[in-house]
Amino acid sequence: MRGVFLDTQTMAPESLDFSALTATLPDWQLHDATAAGALQARLADADVVITNKVVLDRAALASAPRLKLVCVSATGTNNVDTEAARELGIPVCNVSGYAGPSVAQHTLALMLGLATRWHEYRQDVQHGAWSRSPMFCLMHRPVVELHGKHLVIVGAGALGKAVAALAQAFGMRVTFAASLAPGAPADPARPPLQQLLPQADWVSLHCPLTLDTQHLVDRGFLAQMPAHGFLINTARGGLVDEPALAEALREGRIAGAALDVLGVEPPPADHPLLAADIPNLLLTPHNAWVSRECRQRLLDGVTANIRAWQAGRLENCVNGLEMA
Repeated sequence: MRGVFLDTQTMAPESLDFSALTATLPDWQLHDATAAGALQARLADADVVITNKVVLDRAALASAPRLKLVCVSATGTNNVDTEAARELGIPVCNVSGYAGPSVAQHTLALMLGLATRWHEYRQDVQHGAWSRSPMFCLMHRPVVELHGKHLVIVGAGALGKAVAALAQAFGMRVTFAASLAPGAPADPARPPLQQLLPQADWVSLHCPLTLDTQHLVDRGFLAQMPAHGFLINTARGGLVDEPALAEALREGRIAGAALDVLGVEPPPADHPLLAADIPNLLLTPHNAWVSRECRQRLLDGVTANIRAWQAGRLENCVNGLEMA
């Protein structure tokens, strides 16, 4: 039995313990990265494959005659043709819930950055503005308190709930928006998003990217937010219509936004949200999840999925297959 990890560099492996993973099979090939031209050869004799971002489409899966299990070292599985894998009898397993503490921490850090403007005040200090000040402090950048503000969370999974707990510790009032999944049952405790947006001081996205949530944050969504409202996205870049957000920020139709994800990553230099003239926009490079602790939990989750499969059961299978 041979296992192949196609893109270990996405895990920053030098700081992780791979011993439990490599003990699952007698033979492992760990590749830093896999170019499209090398993929077929690396899949040819693989029984188990792990991918984070390498695309496994129908052709790639069909070219792997021994393949018995695909493990995605992430929660999102949009880089794998899960339907083709199902037709070929190959279960696809992901890892969910591993990033809660890290992403929740990062989400609150982004909120605090927008609320306190500390990163801009730090630049002011470095550029000598405090030294030149006629009084003891600088106060030219507006600061707002989180306490008492209304946070609307889109997505009530582990990440959304972890963010809610931290926000409540800051004294925020938290409401989860109704599920956006088609056919989801109504929940009186979760009002429709359109009802919540006009009263939201903050909106934080923690939902998956699907056909129903693609460009969820569009011009209509932003128009419903109050002018003092802030948007946070640590979920998926495709949830946001990025030119529409740039326009809303430039025109002052919302107070600010902070994003850890973009629709194309890494973004091209001319990406609409990298323009220097967009006010009160914080961007971080998809690193909400990169703490060592979080990455080790992810790796351990992949290992657990392989161990479960070896024991005759499937855990975290996303394409509807069951063990015989």
